[in-house]
Amino acid sequence: MKKLVRTLVEFEKEATRFAEAIIKNKQSAVLVTLSGELGVGKTSFVKAVARTLGIKEIVNSPTFVLEKIYPLPNGRPFKRLVHIDAYRLLNKSELVALEFSERMRDTDNLILFEWPEKVASALPIPTTKVSFTVLPDGSRKISYA
Repeated sequence: MKKLVRTLVEFEKEATRFAEAIIKNKQSAVLVTLSGELGVGKTSFVKAVARTLGIKEIVNSPTFVLEKIYPLPNGRPFKRLVHIDAYRLLNKSELVALEFSERMRDTDNLILFEWPEKVASALPIPTTKVSFTVLPDGSRKISYA
């Protein structure tokens, strides 16, 4: 499925729609990978998803800390939003320090993973792959697989 979003408001609405449609996996954490060039809107998408799920604190890119974990309010299908940014990772062994395998085993985790291509061989098949592309007019194409 592909969506074209022309404005920031449309972008926010699409992220909200996506967050409301996520279904909890009974076997493992839900892993959503987010791909696209630098500045295309991956973290903005995570911020909108976080707001939709009831996170009140400021959500920033975890580029330098690699991972941020946000507890979700009661009544949500997940207990935690795990936001990982692999931009600075050099190889898949660095995921061990993040306890990524343990995070994936916890069915209460929704994991939003930026820059999956950096460690693709270490990742399980994601529940959803989201790709972002900036078009010449500045709009964004969001593709889901």
